[in-house]
Amino acid sequence: MSTHKSFSLGDVALQSGQTLPAATLAYQTYGALNAAADNVVLMPTFYTGTHQRNESYFGAGRAIDAERHFIVSINMFGNGLSSSPSNTPAPFDGPRFPDITLFDNVACQYRLLTEALNVRRIALVTGWSMAGCQSYQWGAQYPDMVDAILPFCASAKTSIHNAVFLEGVKAALQADSVWNEGDYDQPPVRGLKAFGRVYAGWAYSQTFYREKLFQQLGFATAEDLLKDWEQDHLDWDANDLLAKIWTWQHADISTNSLYENDFITALRAIQARAILIPCSTDLYFPPQDNELEAAHMPRAELRVFQSPWGHCVASGRNDPGFHQFLDQAVRDLLGY
Repeated sequence: MSTHKSFSLGDVALQSGQTLPAATLAYQTYGALNAAADNVVLMPTFYTGTHQRNESYFGAGRAIDAERHFIVSINMFGNGLSSSPSNTPAPFDGPRFPDITLFDNVACQYRLLTEALNVRRIALVTGWSMAGCQSYQWGAQYPDMVDAILPFCASAKTSIHNAVFLEGVKAALQADSVWNEGDYDQPPVRGLKAFGRVYAGWAYSQTFYREKLFQQLGFATAEDLLKDWEQDHLDWDANDLLAKIWTWQHADISTNSLYENDFITALRAIQARAILIPCSTDLYFPPQDNELEAAHMPRAELRVFQSPWGHCVASGRNDPGFHQFLDQAVRDLLGY
């Protein structure tokens, strides 16, 4: 579905102390809320994702199905559909867009669900990568509202190593001579291409490249794959990419007045049933991070998916076995 709906939030006070004026969330719904209002599946979006790309995780006959569930797919701030550097008027346009946390995102998502969609409970929050990070955030921020979470290839707190990787792609983009501290007159094409090249080295595993699995994607060489990643990132606004990187780097379910930076206490506060699915070769969100989380979450189970596809195991149909694995986890959490 190519269309989406918009929810006007008005002026939003952010954790940073700034205010985002006339903020909006873009979203799409699928299916209908049942009479018991207990069939809501919330799917936030991931780093370079929109509600459209979330459509690969549900469908007719799958564990998440609009015939059974009321699916709400919400675009995170900075992705070009919800309020972002690229669509916000001055004085908060471009590099002046305020810093927005996952706490801010989830607080606004809560308003959309409760004020516009009449949702009072959520059966499941799930998603890939930054969407999975928002699943943890929901579990910690609104523990009495969420029945289950299923983050895949994600974490409750961005690790130092993950943040360092993101510094690398940022530096590649900002090295472009037309960058001009984000006030560019034309897209920083060289920087965006460099961003894509650096990103591709981390998105898959060492085994993926050694075994030349990129050939399964239709690329004869690794260089062909890199050129495709270059082209893909030319479609993104550079300031949007950087705004979401800031959000990603500062992801931590405990950095708020609820938990006052006590990460373990925040994990223990998640009452939702949880299945955590890392990929065995993910270079961003390694299974070890999820092992620590599962040890402190009272109702969590860790299920590692073995695959050489790294973080991109969940992208499209790269590894069809992953979708079967994911669907089984959803069924186990929801009890059918």
